[in-house]
Amino acid sequence: MEGNNRNEEHAISPQTPFDRAEEAASTLRRWSTAPRVGIVLGSGLGNFADTLTSPKRHAYSDLPHFPQTGVVGHSGELVVGTLPGTDIPVVVLSGRAHLYEGHAADTVVHATRTMARWGVHAMVYTNAAGSTHMGLKPADLMMLTDHLNFSGHNPLCGPEDPRMGARFLDMGSAYDSRFQDLLRQTATDQRVDLKQGTYAGLLGPSYETPAEVRAYRTLGADAVGMSTVLEVIAAHQMGVRVAAISCITNYGAGVVEGVLSHDEVKETAQQAQAVFTRLLHDGLARMHVATA
Repeated sequence: MEGNNRNEEHAISPQTPFDRAEEAASTLRRWSTAPRVGIVLGSGLGNFADTLTSPKRHAYSDLPHFPQTGVVGHSGELVVGTLPGTDIPVVVLSGRAHLYEGHAADTVVHATRTMARWGVHAMVYTNAAGSTHMGLKPADLMMLTDHLNFSGHNPLCGPEDPRMGARFLDMGSAYDSRFQDLLRQTATDQRVDLKQGTYAGLLGPSYETPAEVRAYRTLGADAVGMSTVLEVIAAHQMGVRVAAISCITNYGAGVVEGVLSHDEVKETAQQAQAVFTRLLHDGLARMHVATA
């Protein structure tokens, strides 16, 4: 209860988003040095944190201004450890806040901004997503090469704060091309069929109608989901290099017959977890080297 009360006090703070991120980062600095690479885990992918060596876990409630996660499959903790068989440190954010939970855009990206202020150089965002066409099937992994923001929100809105970075931000290189090459090479070495495509970030929480899925597909989206896009924008603004991977957990409405459920999303993500974890272990190690 004490941690929750502390978060409630932080939530009404008059500080700017930058100040709130700096306060949380200051707490992290007292605990450890920032790893160069971090990762955010999406629905059903939380077990990745359990694969780290010598993990140190911190509940989000222990970090200033971090919102509590309210989605099943999101544990709500920050874990610092090393990749197995290496001395490479990484930070794992197991769970994220979503707009559909009623959070403001600044709250959704607070963890990302905290990572930037702490000193993390690169972030990998993962998510569970629905496919808009038969070329992507459940349990496929799709590396994001671009996104469409259909959430109706942008974390750069509001009073301008130059400490965050450019307000009118060029998004042409939001997804780091070097990291994409490293992930492709990792997938090739592991004989993983890593797809690539464009992700549409939506508000949710209802799943899309068949007509919406057709519209997003026509506009160039290969997969749809309810996260990641705002985090990528915030990270890119603050100079953090970005990669992102979707675990395709289902076909979107109308692509095939059937009823969508969050249980199906979690179950399919868990089926893909072993391959995903292996890809991430080697991919994160290579990104760590690339940020040196």
